[in-house]
Amino acid sequence: MNLFADIRALVLASIRSLAADGALPGDLPLDAVVVEPPRDPAHGDMATNAAMVLARPAGRKPREIAEALAERLAADPRIASAEVAGPGFLNLRLQPTVWQEVIRAALTDPGYGRSGLGAGRRVNVEFVSANPTGPMHVGHARGAVFGDALASLLSYAGYDVTREYYINDGGAQVDVLAREA
Repeated sequence: MNLFADIRALVLASIRSLAADGALPGDLPLDAVVVEPPRDPAHGDMATNAAMVLARPAGRKPREIAEALAERLAADPRIASAEVAGPGFLNLRLQPTVWQEVIRAALTDPGYGRSGLGAGRRVNVEFVSANPTGPMHVGHARGAVFGDALASLLSYAGYDVTREYYINDGGAQVDVLAREA
């Protein structure tokens, strides 16, 4: 389950529906249409730039496209509201049941979150160790935890992950410190 991909598919289907009804040209390029979290969470759960990127190719005002698109999207049972903002951005709020289903899937599906995006791709995650000439602090542990978590997430997404944690031996740094002391 990828909720953003699902809602993007809904946006694209709504654009195609508007084109089929003659409200928009039928040959619009849809590659630049995105659905993403809005910069300000107060604006909703998701936002789309569809009207903004389609305005020029369609020969229409972005706000006009956004209003027609909002009407189509609001008819979907997953959408609580579709609001036009500014020059033609579209802010979407999802029904609470949509979020409840996402949580249910995350808790019950053992494969939830596996994407396969990294299939066959190698990634090297390097963990940086503490500097032996400086004081130890919690940031050193944080780096190890963050690096291991990132490597685990990448591995879960299908990447072939190599983990490297550098162990700082004294080396030249400690020799310089000893000479200066």
